[in-house]
Amino acid sequence: MPPLSPLLRRALATLTALLLAVLVAPLAASAGVPGGLSGAADRAAEVPAGSPAPAEPAEAPSPVLLVGVTGLRWDDLSAVGTPALAELAATGAVGSTVVRSVRSFTCPSAGWLAVGAGGRADDTRVADGSCRTLAEPDAAGRVPGWGDYVAATDASAYDSRLGLLGDAVASSALAATGIGPGAAIALAEADGRVVGEHIDRPEGVDDLRDATAAALAGSSLVVVDAGSVRDPGRATRDRAAGDPAGDEADGSGPTQADPAQEVGPEVVAEPDRAEQVRALDARLGAVLDGARASGTDPTVLLVSVADSGRRAHLQVAAATGPGEPGGLLGSASTRQPGLLQTTDVAPTVLDALGIRDHAAAGALVGAPVRAAADDRTGAERVAALVDQNRRAQAVAPRISGFYVLWVGLNLALYAAVTVGLTRRGRSLLAWVRRRSRAATEAPHADQEQAQARGVLEVLRVAAVAVASIPVATFLANLVPWWRSGEPGWVLGLLVAAFALVASAAAYAVPAWRHVPLGPVGVVAAITATVLGLDVALGARLSLDSLMGPGSLVAGRFYGFGNPALALFVTATTLGAVALVDPLVRRGRRRAATAVVALTGLLTLGVVSGIVSTTPTTGANFGGPPVVVAGFLVLVVVTAGARLGWRRLVLVVGAGISASVVLSVLDWLRPADERTHLGRFVETVLDGGLGGVLLRKAGTNLRILLGSEQTLLAIGGLLLVVILLGRPARSALRAADGGPYAWLSGGAPLRALTNDAPLLVGGLTALGVALGFGFAINDSGVVVPATGVGLAVPLLVAACATWLLGRTARPGGPTPVAPSAAPLVGRTPPQARSSTPARGTSGP
Repeated sequence: MPPLSPLLRRALATLTALLLAVLVAPLAASAGVPGGLSGAADRAAEVPAGSPAPAEPAEAPSPVLLVGVTGLRWDDLSAVGTPALAELAATGAVGSTVVRSVRSFTCPSAGWLAVGAGGRADDTRVADGSCRTLAEPDAAGRVPGWGDYVAATDASAYDSRLGLLGDAVASSALAATGIGPGAAIALAEADGRVVGEHIDRPEGVDDLRDATAAALAGSSLVVVDAGSVRDPGRATRDRAAGDPAGDEADGSGPTQADPAQEVGPEVVAEPDRAEQVRALDARLGAVLDGARASGTDPTVLLVSVADSGRRAHLQVAAATGPGEPGGLLGSASTRQPGLLQTTDVAPTVLDALGIRDHAAAGALVGAPVRAAADDRTGAERVAALVDQNRRAQAVAPRISGFYVLWVGLNLALYAAVTVGLTRRGRSLLAWVRRRSRAATEAPHADQEQAQARGVLEVLRVAAVAVASIPVATFLANLVPWWRSGEPGWVLGLLVAAFALVASAAAYAVPAWRHVPLGPVGVVAAITATVLGLDVALGARLSLDSLMGPGSLVAGRFYGFGNPALALFVTATTLGAVALVDPLVRRGRRRAATAVVALTGLLTLGVVSGIVSTTPTTGANFGGPPVVVAGFLVLVVVTAGARLGWRRLVLVVGAGISASVVLSVLDWLRPADERTHLGRFVETVLDGGLGGVLLRKAGTNLRILLGSEQTLLAIGGLLLVVILLGRPARSALRAADGGPYAWLSGGAPLRALTNDAPLLVGGLTALGVALGFGFAINDSGVVVPATGVGLAVPLLVAACATWLLGRTARPGGPTPVAPSAAPLVGRTPPQARSSTPARGTSGP
């Protein structure tokens, strides 16, 4: 085989050195900077929202005032109706809180539980779906309904530790005061007892101001429940009171809801939203006045911790205090400017008080809230946050409909190939022949050829268009479609327009049109480039897109969600196949193998977050194994070696090892800078591996049994079986092309592998990658289904392009080259045939 060119050698050395340097950078940063910080320059741009101003070591930190509300959004802001909130927006840092807990909407009890636990928690559910009315602690200082909270959280898939914040405060011996029922939940210990002093929330605003001032004078931490806003018809309801200690003592379990409250329509008992917001803002103003009157200059963090009804929204967050710059709040858990989570509140408070080491690091799934200064005014920042919520609200109800439509288009394409284009289905096209003037005037052979070419052209265009839809859903977010009067129609038109642009690019260069993998390579390259650049730049297009993560779900805010991961891996795999297939046809397997290896390294760098503007921005524990497994298989088959079972086992081991290594590297970073990878290691060290595995398995099973994408997976996999598996022996091995002979000009379909010798190997590699993704990710069939949704249309386009080439040139069936042999198991007789391929680049 010819040696590698000097240019290729230099490219390999340069890229390898770059990836190694970036891999080692996190280790060097954490080891070389005291305390694991990334340096003073980085901290100048980001100041912890809950941290006091720099002070002398002997100087005590200022107290922390956490003001919690529920149901308050930034679109409630008005200078006249909410003067206190307007003041915070103008002078402090602002953001939006993602309050998603266990359910699709979050009740006040679940929101306050998440504050105290630093993780997702839940309350018991009742038949009518109403939320609990929170009550002040009983005479023994216990939170009413605590047994319900413990039972519901234990029954959920999340291994949250109720009372984590209260336990940490108690063990540190810091003075704490809670005002209001929500504050009691946040400051409760694991047994439901409230830490420190508790004050029932006063009815009058003057009394609330005085109580806040007195609490700040004697406590390091003051938590105030300033009230709730509820949507009309969504008033909270009282639950039957029970003694949590008694529940545990007699083994009767959690308290039960009053049966009379579980049925019947909800009664609108509260005033309208505007009145509720004004009353809540008055209480917020009283709390802020009390903070000023205390003379302590506290750090103030305002967080809305729950929804106002059954529709999820982004909620209010604001911070002000000594050394607190105006700007946008955010956290390492979201890595999105302006977004933080309820689970970030506990780490923020613990960090501000300097007692974070009193809580187990693995139990805190969030990160301290930080403020990033910018040059915008408070009004401009609030307008951006309102627009952010508007985008999230606009896309959420359209995701399910989009998947149904995309699945339908894929299934229609599959049906056209598996039924409509066979000899039997050909009769459906008879009306075309009868109505074609060219057909009546042309000889029978020319008539057959013209009909076949017309059908194949339509099939190729349709397949490329369907394959271009996924990348178009991300590109659509380049345009603010959600601001239009008809966002659904505008979004649909944008997706269609970008899909047409990507499809047109596949045929922009005439030479690409006649190469079987030409359109495949172009669409795959566009998809991989858009997704790779987006995730490296912070996932601005992916977040709240039709196929990307949603901010309201709070599953992932950066990097690749599982659908995007499947699209990226599929696109890079098929793109690499299209890129190096010409080298394989010319016998330059060493060069092809080197290119595939480099592509795999780059793909791994993007998926793991090594290649990005922010280290580990693309972090995804389930991503590296998928990439490593898939590209190792592709390297093996590109090199011309057989993929036996031993090598397959090594591939699986290498994939798992890649995730472990990258996770440990991320875990060695400072705790506040870790991503999903490092936090997973911390969870394992704290004994939480079982809970994570059970949650992923449960999610897998739930999605497998009830997802629109299940239809896509079944339809796509059936098509692959029909075209490439044993049930399709007659079509693939028939000397005349079997049921597709009228399209192939009498050539067997397996002859496609002579013009595209790496296609079967590429599909094998992709199958291994998607299978790995199904096994280790928590979205079940979503990973292979989404990959199939992109891969099968591209495969159809490749077949149609090859068949068009067959109808354009005379000659009989094309013999199969040895390079087209299957790569798993025994080599079939066709591949061992001594019949030489015609020419050096296909028939």
